[in-house]
Amino acid sequence: MADKEQQVHPLKPADKHPRSDEESASSLQSKELKRKKRIKYAVYIAAFAVFQTAVILVFALTVMRVKNPKVRIGRVTIETMESNNTGAAASFDLKFIAQVTVKNTNFGHYKFDNSTMTFLYDGVRVGEAIIPKARARARSTKKLDVTVEVNSRALTTTTGLDSEMSSNVLTLNSQAKLRGQLELMKVMKKKKSPEMNCTLTFNVSTRNLQELNCE
Repeated sequence: MADKEQQVHPLKPADKHPRSDEESASSLQSKELKRKKRIKYAVYIAAFAVFQTAVILVFALTVMRVKNPKVRIGRVTIETMESNNTGAAASFDLKFIAQVTVKNTNFGHYKFDNSTMTFLYDGVRVGEAIIPKARARARSTKKLDVTVEVNSRALTTTTGLDSEMSSNVLTLNSQAKLRGQLELMKVMKKKKSPEMNCTLTFNVSTRNLQELNCE
């Protein structure tokens, strides 16, 4: 008697257990946390980039912005004053100390060479003095005392001087131009040549400086 063929059926793999609701919720929460972290990092990066741009902009507009220094006569101290406002020809002979100020508003030192300060009466040179070379530190004012001697000997005519000094007034004009170099952060150097134009009005009766105006 023949045996019946025995069919062998392979066992089906066991089904995986479906995820529970708690596991699904946990997975969603994890993904949401990761998404929020990515957004947070992106915000931080964008904020840092904006901050860096603002810092660079402020640096460029303040520290790296170069302005021309200002040179002026700060005050005048008269040492001697000889004048003649009577007779056929008026004359004057003055010696005084002019305090020259170099105001540097930049964030770097300003070094300048010797310069000539010229004094004029009615467009005629009546005296000059040397402004010595020096350095105006960053955001500071350099003060220099300069001895000046002026007189009327260079004037070929004293018609205007006669009229002015009859009112006990003497008006002089002072001009100067500095030539120097501005140094920023010991790296960048720029040439700067500030100019001075001052008007000095003396009272020859009281032998005092009556008015000082600088542009």
